[in-house]
Amino acid sequence: MKSAVLFSGGKDSCYATYLMKKEGVDISCLISILSENCESYMFHTPSISKVKVQAEVMNLPLIIRKTLGKKEDELKDLEKAIENAISNFKIEGIITGAVESVYQKSRIQKICSRFNLKCFNPIWKKNQFSLLEELIKNNFNILITGVFAYPLDRSWLGRKIDENFVKDLKHLYEKYKINPAGEGGEFETFVLNCPLFNREIKVTKKTVFGNKNSWWLEIDAE
Repeated sequence: MKSAVLFSGGKDSCYATYLMKKEGVDISCLISILSENCESYMFHTPSISKVKVQAEVMNLPLIIRKTLGKKEDELKDLEKAIENAISNFKIEGIITGAVESVYQKSRIQKICSRFNLKCFNPIWKKNQFSLLEELIKNNFNILITGVFAYPLDRSWLGRKIDENFVKDLKHLYEKYKINPAGEGGEFETFVLNCPLFNREIKVTKKTVFGNKNSWWLEIDAE
């Protein structure tokens, strides 16, 4: 089945793509929405423009559509991007990296139903610690590009998801109930390498923005 991935460049959309490809699904293209609203309800924003590099190392076409990021209105831009994928790549399904967000999952499912597309959510309701452990086991090289909740601070930017990261998150989960996979918007990620890529992406520049417990990293990559 030809399918498009709703692709942010983060760990969840990359891992969902990896799992569906292993199941034999034909990944026809990636769809990325570039939101002007850093607090978008639907779309990941830190370093989102660098999905172009990821698409290149995956040898996949990339559909990019910009949105103002206004709640609910931004879904119209997603619909137009999906229409583009249907027209140009004859897709029959949409793959998402949804894990816990009912808001996101329900709205994507509604769009898929409207276009008579199958909606795949391969990591939906997966245990979040298990998800992190699977990413490490499958050699995903993942960079933390944003933190947005106490007690996470600037020092977490640029960290990699590894055994020490998971250990630290377990402590925060026990003390503060931080979602270990960032499903409450606590942190955002960018994948530098994984089994889907033909080479590792190199970060050539990092620029930090933010204050208090809201920090994000804009990167240049090649």
